[in-house]
Amino acid sequence: MPEITHGERSWSVSGGSNLLEALNSAGLNVPYSCRAGSCHACMVRCLQGEPEDAQPDALDKDTRLQGWRLACQCRVTEDLRVAVFDPEREGVVGRVEGLDWLAEDILRLRLMPERPLRYRAGQHALLWTVGGVARPYSLASLFGEEAWLEFHIDCRSPGAFSAAARKLVIGDCLRLGQLHAGALHYEPDWQARPLLLLASGSGLAPLWAVLREALRQEHAGPIRLLHFCRGESYLQAPLKRLAERHENLSVELIDRQQAHHHLQSLRVTRQELALICGGAGFVEDCAKRMFLAGIPRGQIFCDAFVVRQVVSG
Repeated sequence: MPEITHGERSWSVSGGSNLLEALNSAGLNVPYSCRAGSCHACMVRCLQGEPEDAQPDALDKDTRLQGWRLACQCRVTEDLRVAVFDPEREGVVGRVEGLDWLAEDILRLRLMPERPLRYRAGQHALLWTVGGVARPYSLASLFGEEAWLEFHIDCRSPGAFSAAARKLVIGDCLRLGQLHAGALHYEPDWQARPLLLLASGSGLAPLWAVLREALRQEHAGPIRLLHFCRGESYLQAPLKRLAERHENLSVELIDRQQAHHHLQSLRVTRQELALICGGAGFVEDCAKRMFLAGIPRGQIFCDAFVVRQVVSG
């Protein structure tokens, strides 16, 4: 049986055991969310030995060379010495600079990092509370435009992180893990292509950043943004102002109860690039309908939010 070593502690596990499950069963409480290799919440560092990795391309080359692996995607087939991510040692301190409610259940959190962090529109970060609760959130801010990092926290459903977020005050500090790129982004060579942005709830956050990045790069093709929400969009006013300033941008706010009907009647072209973000069911439904409507799979980019709350410590 292979053996896992963490610090001064070693224990045996069955061959082929999932690394995330093996670490959490031993009480290390590695955070996780999607278990699909997307959220990057469960990163651990392999100091000795190599696990069997189901998604070796999920992390960039430099990160992998440093020994980082996604525990949820790894199986233990030989002895391993690992180190879990320590937010106190390896995280970046972010001071709470802004807290306001964009809607009844959407909290806008603005953090000022202790040192500048470079990132691209559409990326996400793992946020840690002082109490050790961790959760991955997409960035709504735009590098070079705002000094702070902005996150839109959906507090509608009960959860450990949202409960902690409700208690934050200006001046509090959180820790940030590494920033990670998801599927959502903007490429300069897309400039003449039609863009279709589909968001549900707080899935608007990363698309708000991607939209502004496209406009900053003077995107010439048409841009359609559809926000499926309950009542008014929580960014209704700023979206309206952007649409008034850019003739190629159209914004449509759709009641979520009408999502199924609206998606069925939505007309698209094979040239469009579709960027989709929201709950897993919404994203899956949208991606399927966009493909059936004629958009090639390689032009459909998705990030799905997972309901499970991430808890550590």
